[in-house]
Amino acid sequence: MSAPATNTAPKKTFNLHTLRRLLSFVRPYRSTLALSISMSVILAVVSILRPRLIQYSVDEYVTHKNMNALIWMTGIQLAILIGESLMRFWFMYRINWLGQTVVNDMRRAVYKKILHQDIAYFDQTPIGTLTTRTINDIEAINDVFSEGIISIFADVLTIVAIITIMMMEDWRLTLVCLAPFPFLIVATYIFKESVNKSFHRVRNAVAALNAFV
Repeated sequence: MSAPATNTAPKKTFNLHTLRRLLSFVRPYRSTLALSISMSVILAVVSILRPRLIQYSVDEYVTHKNMNALIWMTGIQLAILIGESLMRFWFMYRINWLGQTVVNDMRRAVYKKILHQDIAYFDQTPIGTLTTRTINDIEAINDVFSEGIISIFADVLTIVAIITIMMMEDWRLTLVCLAPFPFLIVATYIFKESVNKSFHRVRNAVAALNAFV
């Protein structure tokens, strides 16, 4: 007997109700989430601090050949760079820990849900589908935290801070630098749609390969 046909049509990638259910698993770790968001704000500020210090060093110390002050400023920049690296390491560690912890809780909840299903449910649902939903799909949730919401928030905040400083320095030159930005948005959207279709094809193929009926 052949395995039931899987639905290959891409599903809606964003669902507010699903996002709320996902965030319900984060509630026990609100402090970690808050610290991660706070750290993303600090990193956004630090990321624009170093270029400003470099500019100040060139304008004030290199131009006037004040080598002693330049050495001190270089030491300060090195200390900031080391501090930023340590903060970024802690930031990535915490959001990955949060993602893995949420994945662990979700796997336990899904496994408990499957164990309490009726026998008729397993007659109608391929085992491969359950395996894919329990392992592959839930593992993708980890990307929501390690490479998703928090990381995107941190990157967007950094970009906004950088563009703000650039506009304050020279808005005309900033607009010239941002001229290719609309083309990047279009290219990113096309790439996102292609990846989404490929993800659903691979997901359905894995479920079909694991199906035992």
